[in-house]
Amino acid sequence: MRQSALLDISRSSIYYQPTVKKEDILIMNAIDEIFTKYPFYGHRRIKPELKEEYSVNIGKKRIISLMHEMGLNAIYPRKKLNLSDPNKQHKKFPYLLKDFPIIRPNQVWGTDITYIKLKSHFAYLVAIIDWHSRYVISWKLSSTLENIFCIQALKEALAVNITDIHNSDQGAQYTSIDYINVLEENKIRISMDGRGRCMDNIFTERLWRTVKYENVYLNEYADIGEAGQGLREYFKFYNEKRRHQSLDYKTPYSKDHIYN
Repeated sequence: MRQSALLDISRSSIYYQPTVKKEDILIMNAIDEIFTKYPFYGHRRIKPELKEEYSVNIGKKRIISLMHEMGLNAIYPRKKLNLSDPNKQHKKFPYLLKDFPIIRPNQVWGTDITYIKLKSHFAYLVAIIDWHSRYVISWKLSSTLENIFCIQALKEALAVNITDIHNSDQGAQYTSIDYINVLEENKIRISMDGRGRCMDNIFTERLWRTVKYENVYLNEYADIGEAGQGLREYFKFYNEKRRHQSLDYKTPYSKDHIYN
C-alpha cells in the first residue's frame, strides 16, 4: 500500500494492534522510560525503580512477562536486554569492531529495534544508522517483531548505498536466514554484539534515547499511522537540521553530504 510506504510502516502493521490490557500498557511505558534512561538495567533494578518513581508495585514475574511482551530479554541483569531473544538454531557472528577506527561513511552501519509507546497500544521501530556520520539511512515501524520490517529497512538502506560492515545484536530478526542472505548477497561483513553488551552498539542506543526524549515522549502518538508521520518528520530533522555535539555541531547530512 502506498500509504504504508509513505509512512515507513510495515504492511503487516496497518490493521494489526497488539491486544494488551490498558494497565499493562501504562506499566510497559514506564518500563520503556526506565530502560531508555538506563539501558543496562535488568528486571531486578527496574522493579524498585517502578515502585519509587512510578508508584508501581508489581512482582518480578510480571515485570519479566511484560518485558518479554515488549521484546526485552530480562534474563541478564546489568547487561543489555536484547529486544528479541536469539534463536539457538541461527548462526551467530563475532563482534568485529572492538578498537576499530571508524573513519569514513558507509564503513560501518548499525541497527537495532526499540519499543515505541502509543496511547492505547505500542509498536516497534527499527533503524539503520551510519556510525561515522550518525545519519539514519532507513527506518521502519511495525506492530509485531516478525523480521519482515527489519529486512525492508535493510533493503531500503542498500538502495541508497552499501556498507563494509553491518553490526547488530544477536536477536532472531538479525540472525534469520532471510536477513543474513541479504547481507551476504551484497558481500557485507557481519558483526554481532556480544550477548548482553549494550556498549557494542552504542550509537544506536544513543539514537533511541534521542528519538524518544525529543519526539516520542513529547507527542503521545495515537496510533502507528500517526507515529509514522511524526517520526518521518523527526528523522528528516535529525538528519538535516539537528546539530550533533559529537559531530562538532554539524548535522549528519552536512558532515558527509553523501545521502539523498
